[in-house]
Amino acid sequence: MAKIIVVTNQKGGVAKTTTCNALIGGLSKMGYKVLGIDLDPQGSLGFSLGINIEEGVTLYDVFKGKATINEAVRSIDCGHFISSNILLSTAELEFNHSGREFLLAEAIKDIKDIYDYIVIDTPPALNILTVNAYVCADHLIIPMIPEVLSLLGISQIKETIENVKKYYNPKLNLACILLTKYNKRASLTKEVCDMTEAIAAQLGTKVAETFIRNSVAVAEAPAHGLALLDYAPKANACIDYSNFVKELIHGGL
Repeated sequence: MAKIIVVTNQKGGVAKTTTCNALIGGLSKMGYKVLGIDLDPQGSLGFSLGINIEEGVTLYDVFKGKATINEAVRSIDCGHFISSNILLSTAELEFNHSGREFLLAEAIKDIKDIYDYIVIDTPPALNILTVNAYVCADHLIIPMIPEVLSLLGISQIKETIENVKKYYNPKLNLACILLTKYNKRASLTKEVCDMTEAIAAQLGTKVAETFIRNSVAVAEAPAHGLALLDYAPKANACIDYSNFVKELIHGGL
């Protein structure tokens, strides 16, 4: 059965989608069978992997009962993928029935055995889509940039995680905080890293040993529709993401 990794942060601009892209590509390169799922209505992860997000069956169609999960699965160079849809932005209002927290878990229950890993991108909000991801997750990764404003709102994530563990998914594990867009020469980087370590301790987790450095390739890769690690494997960020994937695997994830 697949290990389900969810990348989450209610703040935008922290490289959440980039991290998902790198995890999908990195795990695939290591020989694992990987499924990517985009729960963000903006559809950025699918676009970054070369998928035409305006066409085909999406997760929204599955949630609405208009298509099966197998019909939504698409082939990509580094595995399989299920696209999002802008209509998911109405999920909070549209899916207001009892048990709506289990929409995703129900949708993927019959295909989990096919994969080694399922990587899920979430919207930059703590809404019902994010809760759906947490309910079926084994492990959470929180990407953060080393800036003071990036630290705000972590208490809200903590509360959401605790509620999901209490009521829906007791096995949910916060694997680590991942520092992205790292620049060791920035004036406050050391102080923010120390603060992040303190926050990680409060959350009962750790800061990943690997930091993800800035790289132009991160901005360029989506336009080419290639997994980041395929587009520029020698770029700093790609080297760091490759090391991060190895860190996760060697850590038992």
